[in-house]
Amino acid sequence: MTTNLPMKLSHLPNTLPLDGAVRIELVEGVPIFRASSLVQERIEALLIKQKESPLTSEEENELDEYEELDDYLSFVNRMIRNSSLTQNQSEL
Repeated sequence: MTTNLPMKLSHLPNTLPLDGAVRIELVEGVPIFRASSLVQERIEALLIKQKESPLTSEEENELDEYEELDDYLSFVNRMIRNSSLTQNQSEL
């Protein structure tokens, strides 16, 4: 089985809390990583502001960094899910 190495993140958003930024949920016995409610609220606030008026360049950068982090978590979740499915199929 070939495992692709995860993409690299250049840096994290400055507003990302060091503790409690990510929560882990079990979905059908598979751990899934999700942004915490605190992080989701910050992203929502930026998206609402973006609809009402232009974001500052700093806010735009922050939103881009959160999107990059979301892509990374999605990638990790897919890798874990695929690994779990492969393991379950080999056990049959």
